[in-house]
Amino acid sequence: MYWPLKLCFVVLCAGVLGGAVMLLWNWVVPPIFPGAADIGFWRALGLLVLCRILFGGFRGRGDWHDKKRRIRARWQAMTPEERARVETRFCRFGRGRPRQNGQGE
Repeated sequence: MYWPLKLCFVVLCAGVLGGAVMLLWNWVVPPIFPGAADIGFWRALGLLVLCRILFGGFRGRGDWHDKKRRIRARWQAMTPEERARVETRFCRFGRGRPRQNGQGE
């Protein structure tokens, strides 16, 4: 139903990101490395895809949100004793710090 809109959005994002990579490369790399040449839009887009493959993969945002949801569900299923044990083990700083004798910090 919305796939033409998503396709337009992907093409627009690819164009903007490719242009940004091209401008940043041409501004930063040739002055630092005298042997490096300026690149065009298509090479910048290829570089962007290569970096995405090597460093980012093609996972969407859903992986993190699913993991966060599973962690929250596991936390809700814990007993108060289990939660206290987790807090003393992992929450050393900040608001998750366990309280001593029912007192605040």
